[in-house]
Amino acid sequence: MKKMTAGAITILLLLSVGVLFFFNKNSGASTTIDSEGAKRIELYNGEIVEYSQQDLKTKLTDIQYEVTQEDGTEKAFDNENWDNKKEGIYVDILSGEPLFSSTEKYKSGTGWPSFTKPIAEEYITTKDDPGIFGMRTEVRSKQGDNHLGHVFEDGPEPTGLRYCMNSAAMEFIPKQEMKKRGYGEFLYLFEEEG
Repeated sequence: MKKMTAGAITILLLLSVGVLFFFNKNSGASTTIDSEGAKRIELYNGEIVEYSQQDLKTKLTDIQYEVTQEDGTEKAFDNENWDNKKEGIYVDILSGEPLFSSTEKYKSGTGWPSFTKPIAEEYITTKDDPGIFGMRTEVRSKQGDNHLGHVFEDGPEPTGLRYCMNSAAMEFIPKQEMKKRGYGEFLYLFEEEG
């Protein structure tokens, strides 16, 4: 086997850094993962926390870890919020980012919580997700960089979108608890128009 020259090694290193920068930049996430797998997250309240992989396995249930950290999918019709009809918002299980509102939730018949749109685009990021049935669009929380689910173009009007999410990736905050939990600014979502 031939030895690599210093120039070739430098070029490989620069290419590697460039690829990592490209994917990190385009993911839209502000979460960083260090060389030992620790995840550093900026929470919705501005606090910075760091979780080792062991911390995450302790903090999250098995299904929450599988979904959010390993891009898994929970069972349809056998998850906490697929049929939740209460008023409130759904936030990222780790970062607390406000993701979806019950005002945009609808019964899709899929067995997973489905929404026509997020609370605000700034809290999510999407990326192509090739699978055995073709290309899908994955949805992740922007700050937490946690897998949430997928968005499809078969939803109802006015958006025509179906954000098909995993309950395990989100915490439901009932409307009556939103203010004390720091989400009072989103109570406008439940005001009657007229």
